[in-house]
Amino acid sequence: MATTALRGTPVETIGDLPLVGDVAPDFTLATTDLKDVTRPEGKRVVLNIFPSIDTGVCATSVRKFNELAAGLDNVEVICASEDLPFALKRFCGAEGIENVTAASAFRSTFGEDYGVTLTGTGMKGLLARSVVVIDADGTVLHSQLVPEITTEPDYDAALAVLN
Repeated sequence: MATTALRGTPVETIGDLPLVGDVAPDFTLATTDLKDVTRPEGKRVVLNIFPSIDTGVCATSVRKFNELAAGLDNVEVICASEDLPFALKRFCGAEGIENVTAASAFRSTFGEDYGVTLTGTGMKGLLARSVVVIDADGTVLHSQLVPEITTEPDYDAALAVLN
């Protein structure tokens, strides 16, 4: 179990994020058109994991990774939450998000497999804000459970391992 915080109050997750050097768990998420998305073969992946697209910080992280992804070679950015694909599609359409894949964990074990499902609060069942960067061979290059859910992830640290 790992601990993050929500406005200073400790919140636990059901497990731990994979560590740098670990083999990243496989995953299947649902895209905004309800198709399955898995870790792409031969590409590096940035997983931007967050509670809900309908909160300011989560929306900001998707916008920021969308902006950053435009300049990355051989990298796919997947923004994952428990939001329904319809909500993600609405947001991405309204915001012009085109450089990332917005995906829902609503029908998968993604949160459990990555240890990011929140427990014991009103946010129980949502995903903790975190970032995992995975190399083309499936090795975890960077892993961050953001210590305070209401703050943005460390974009620079996530991208630094891709250079």
